[in-house]
Amino acid sequence: MKRREFLKSLPFAAAALAALETGSLAGLVSSPVHTNLLRPPGAVPEGMFASRCIRCGRCVEVCPYRSIVPGDVLSAGFNAGTPLIKVTDVPCYLCMKCVEVCPTGTLRHIAQADTRMGLAVIDRYACMTWKENSMMLCRTCYNVCPFKEKAIKLDQLRPVIVNEYCTGCGICVHGCPVTLANGKKAVNVEPVYAFRVKPVESER
Repeated sequence: MKRREFLKSLPFAAAALAALETGSLAGLVSSPVHTNLLRPPGAVPEGMFASRCIRCGRCVEVCPYRSIVPGDVLSAGFNAGTPLIKVTDVPCYLCMKCVEVCPTGTLRHIAQADTRMGLAVIDRYACMTWKENSMMLCRTCYNVCPFKEKAIKLDQLRPVIVNEYCTGCGICVHGCPVTLANGKKAVNVEPVYAFRVKPVESER
């Protein structure tokens, strides 16, 4: 076995051993993508991601912000080694360098504004500005959004996400000052596009 093939097989072997020890096969093969844990820009649908990604680590290495991390064996199972972005730790700043170096097209070439990593959703029960009878005004999510007045607007000083323009980069999540007991924020990114085919509106 060639060295590269051997190294690629290690995450799968470790994941299989972990599954045998815990008896959890479902957790082994399920996608690690969930609220605020996303794929990088241009990702193919989750149904084909793990089989198409060769776990070369180029996207991880090229990211200047260290936003992209490889999934670990215990939490990602067979997805171990595939790229993930935990936006509560470090969001995606849409530099688009990862899509340029992906050798398999698992991360497709896509324009910055056409990126759809997920969709930001404001929890109006948690957001300080949206809370009933609240006198507090917070515009952090609006201020940090790279596409403000397009992907996010203010309605009577309250933030509102414009679904068709939100890239799901998670910068708003990272900037949100509210953290709930479950680790979520007052604004969170849901991976609504990860599990269905999404058209690439403009390729370079």
